[in-house]
Amino acid sequence: MRTTVDLPADLMATALELSPARTKREVLTTALEEYVKQLLREELRRKRGTDFLDMTHEDLERMRADE
Repeated sequence: MRTTVDLPADLMATALELSPARTKREVLTTALEEYVKQLLREELRRKRGTDFLDMTHEDLERMRADE
């Protein structure tokens, strides 16, 4: 998907410098993937203890073993 975004040049430069990514596209893709993962983890934490996720660690391990 093509999108035009006005980003702070210094922020992009720092991200490129610190990241193993070689292109702006790689930096942005990685950043979006990490952001989505963070949001999903937060959602999972909020649901912990509700009926949605009312299982123990052992239950989860058993489910994984059954796959």
